[in-house]
Amino acid sequence: MNKNNLPIYFAIAVAFGVVIGAFFSGNTSLLDKSSVNEQKIKRLINFIQKDYVDDVNTDQLLDGAIAEMLTKLDPHSVYIPKENLQAVTESMQGNFVGIGVQFRMIEDSITVVHPIKGGPSIKKGIKAGDRILIANTDTLYGKKLKNSQILKALKGKPNTEIKLQIYRKSNDSLFSVAVKRGKVNIKSVDVAYMLNDSIGYLKLDRFAQNTYREFKTSLHHLLAKGMTDLVLDLRGNGGGFIHIANKIVDEFLEDDKLIVFTKNNGGETHEYFATEKGDFENGSLYVLIDENSASASEIVAGALQDNDKGIIIGRRSFGKGLVQEEMDLGDGSAVRLTTARYYTPTGRSIQKPYKNSTTTTEKTNQPRSGGYNSEVENRYRNGELFNKDSIKTIDSLKFTTPKGKTVYGGGGIIPDVFVAVDTSQYISPYYFAHLNDFAFKYVDNNRKKLTDLSLDTFVSNFDVNNSISNQFLLKIKDFKTSTRTKQQLRKLLKTAIARELFNDKGLYKLNHIDDKMILKVLELENK
Repeated sequence: MNKNNLPIYFAIAVAFGVVIGAFFSGNTSLLDKSSVNEQKIKRLINFIQKDYVDDVNTDQLLDGAIAEMLTKLDPHSVYIPKENLQAVTESMQGNFVGIGVQFRMIEDSITVVHPIKGGPSIKKGIKAGDRILIANTDTLYGKKLKNSQILKALKGKPNTEIKLQIYRKSNDSLFSVAVKRGKVNIKSVDVAYMLNDSIGYLKLDRFAQNTYREFKTSLHHLLAKGMTDLVLDLRGNGGGFIHIANKIVDEFLEDDKLIVFTKNNGGETHEYFATEKGDFENGSLYVLIDENSASASEIVAGALQDNDKGIIIGRRSFGKGLVQEEMDLGDGSAVRLTTARYYTPTGRSIQKPYKNSTTTTEKTNQPRSGGYNSEVENRYRNGELFNKDSIKTIDSLKFTTPKGKTVYGGGGIIPDVFVAVDTSQYISPYYFAHLNDFAFKYVDNNRKKLTDLSLDTFVSNFDVNNSISNQFLLKIKDFKTSTRTKQQLRKLLKTAIARELFNDKGLYKLNHIDDKMILKVLELENK
């Protein structure tokens, strides 16, 4: 934001604030006054356009004024400019229109990392490692293109055809293929697999419109494999739609159990109850959360904890107890305005304090940066991420579950079983670009012999003599590495190669070998 425009932003923002405040209050006299303020805004814009000393883009000025006004409300009421609305909408809907590939720029070529399951490209035979050279008439290789430029060339309207020229390194061939753009799923379930004969694991990344359908399919898949206990991983899940969270909780709770209730500024309350439809009401449940589990994730964890269902494991969640509604501003932009607070079944508000937070214009569906979000950093500094006793609770915000368990409101869900952050896994960011590049090139050069390798065989037998990881270590020999760092790099390299070969399932299966929260689940199961 240009500091020279701040006074103008504030002036317009204050005027907007009076108008919107009058609108939502329903006060007739204020509404009469709002029409006067609307005229004031129009006059101010006209004065700026006609008489201001410099040329001013009034569209940008209004965008800045709206964004500035929303900063005075709460950290989750945000302005979404029209150029960002499509990306935000796609994320919340859980799909986009395109050709359906994960790609990476390798040297000067767009390289397919994975074709997306069920997408247009995989149906046309496009494979991992293929280089996309030309899209219609756009030459894409030999240029240092930005992701936005690549996406512009590959995305388009539904059912439109794009002709791709592909180079396949594995058999040194060049061919063309016509791909019809279509809806591509942005997956919500990162991975679902059996940790052992009885424990299923399901990692949920978001609560989008398609999340419940994916969740239900994965749950049935695990039940068919003999699952009796489920680990639901909500770590890093920033939330999404409240009604999707409610449907997922309904799978675990008995009929008529309260899931969540919301209350608006007029005191109007809406309650949401479980139905008789649940498919996992009798199974044992473990829910993993951390300091980045927010919003809908906290609805799930709070509803289960307050109904004495399952065990919540991890660290205190983010602390977002506000409900937003998206409102169209008529020019392709929108505001996501906080319209209510939500409360867990025992009556807890888990919204953390947000006074003096600083904010910026919203580009994604994430909380804005500044003092509000740095509260998580404060948890690190005050020791809360390492010791449950460092979590501050307030006696006046103490609640009791039906079975007599004490729970607290006031800022996030406090887990039943605390697991400290694992700093032993920290490694300098310096290594990651080298790791990912080496892993991709190794797989890219050895696809034929790696194709038939199963994930279980890979986990047990790959690089047992360290010959491949030694090649990587030689490439970074100029950087000082301790014995412990070398051991970490060997593990991370194997994990990176597993992801290249087996996508997210490979990544998670390798990571879970020494994941402290997963190990805690297994410990509790043994007890």
